[in-house]
Amino acid sequence: MDAKQRYEMWLGSDQVDDVTKQELVNIKDNEAEIEDRFYTNLEFGTGGLRGVMGAGTNRMNIYTVRMATQGIANYLAKIGISKPSAAIAFDNRNNASLYAFETALCLCANGVKVYLFDALRPTPELSFAVRHLHCNIGVNITASHNPKEYNGYKVYWDDGAQIVSPQDKEIIAEVNKIEDFSVVKTMDKGAAIDAGLLNVIGQEIDDAYIGELHKLVMNPEEIQKAGDLKIVYSPLHGTGLKPVTRVLSELGFKDVHVVEEQAVQDGNFPTVKSPNPEGAEAYALSLELAKKVGGELILVTDPDADRLGMYGYDSKNNEYKEFTGNMFGAILCDYVLMQRSQSGRLPENPAIVTTVVITNMVKEICKKYDTFCDCNNLIGFKNIASRMRAYEQTGEHNYVFGLEDTFGCLPGTYARDKDSVGTLMLLCEAAAYYKNRGMTLWDRMVELWQEYGYYKEKVQTMKFDGREGAAKIQSMIQTLRDNPVQKVGTYSVEKIYDYKLGTETDAATGKSEAAELPKSNMIYYQLADGAWFLVRPSGTEPKIKFYLGVKGSSQEDAAEQLDELAVNVKAMFS
Repeated sequence: MDAKQRYEMWLGSDQVDDVTKQELVNIKDNEAEIEDRFYTNLEFGTGGLRGVMGAGTNRMNIYTVRMATQGIANYLAKIGISKPSAAIAFDNRNNASLYAFETALCLCANGVKVYLFDALRPTPELSFAVRHLHCNIGVNITASHNPKEYNGYKVYWDDGAQIVSPQDKEIIAEVNKIEDFSVVKTMDKGAAIDAGLLNVIGQEIDDAYIGELHKLVMNPEEIQKAGDLKIVYSPLHGTGLKPVTRVLSELGFKDVHVVEEQAVQDGNFPTVKSPNPEGAEAYALSLELAKKVGGELILVTDPDADRLGMYGYDSKNNEYKEFTGNMFGAILCDYVLMQRSQSGRLPENPAIVTTVVITNMVKEICKKYDTFCDCNNLIGFKNIASRMRAYEQTGEHNYVFGLEDTFGCLPGTYARDKDSVGTLMLLCEAAAYYKNRGMTLWDRMVELWQEYGYYKEKVQTMKFDGREGAAKIQSMIQTLRDNPVQKVGTYSVEKIYDYKLGTETDAATGKSEAAELPKSNMIYYQLADGAWFLVRPSGTEPKIKFYLGVKGSSQEDAAEQLDELAVNVKAMFS
């Protein structure tokens, strides 16, 4: 069935509502739009669903959400789970509560007991709730930091982590079997409640979640001494407002300034182009407020509050400095290991768990504290969570802290996804600790550079939309795989790691050998002088992504090296 036939089928279906049909009528003369909306089904990938909202098989809407949910329900039945249960959360995005409600009713109609949050909640709290309520699965309606046109559908397994192999492939297979609306079940809300299948949750889960965060505090006395630390915070219109302000208040931080314009929960994100703490424009209002109140720390969470962004005050130059995820991740890694080591609270066989693209500074910090740096993991926090599960099963290591480069950390084992609320809390504790010693977090960052080297990293992307774009991205990576390079700008290539082929190649000799690498369509180039880059397709957007890192002799040298490397890598694909 081609795109036009699918379009006509939706228009003629008695199961499609009139509002959706009118949206489709409005594009009847736009062949390109019809093609884009109907040329394929919105892919249910390893991260669930994510796409632009609207009518069509290649869009996020109640019909694609219901079909995905029916596939999940079929999977739970297929593997024979007795009395299955699910936790469901949603963020502030447009239609998020509607999609969550439709997900709940479909699961209920399939005999799944559902715990549905009464209002928007952060992603990490959904992960926590799955574990706390002993659910079999979790669903979170969010598109994280994507633009306002997007929404998404993340699926979690019984450990509170996003699904990984083998569940991901098995669930995807069941979802892909759902080809029309007629096989999708749903039921009336009142009937679901009366049957004990639909259960609304809220405050009791909030209290338990915040209680777990309190357990992570290492130096409450330092917070009391520096309770006047001036913190500026923005939730970027999302879910972080209540849990962040609550936990900071309960810990004794008395001078927290919220960006009021961005405290309004709004799925249109009216004050930013994109609600992404990785982008500088997201900080405009926070920086303005910080300058007004004398803020020492600027903290911004994305809409579903799994990612955190940060600026810190540089008192020597009277300016605010942007921290990358690698930078504040390294600060927290160092702070946690230092404090636990000094207090005797570092467990046996401790591990910091991260991914292959983390800053090399974290590896050096781990060496100092005789801690295993578990870094040969694929990109995405679910792969960090997978290692946590392995530790629980084998006892090989004890998880201390997890982090990835893209502004995400998990400071404890209470959840299995990155948690900006817990991360923000620990950053404020660290800021209080260093303030009591006459330092800012920027001062500490400078100390770390002086001790370990001036590491600097960045991510750059190229976007290619539609069917042709997806094919082009795959072709670009395959071309590099088939035609490896020996030099990138002034850098000589030392080794090439191909995660799809599972090979390690010595660039000098050209000899390849098998390597124990998790399988993924990405290629890592180890360059001379501590530089590197990795290329892969994005798992959630129509982009090819380039991760780059260098080690310089100063901040300025590292910045120059990184800019040069970025230009040369991008030129390879232009």
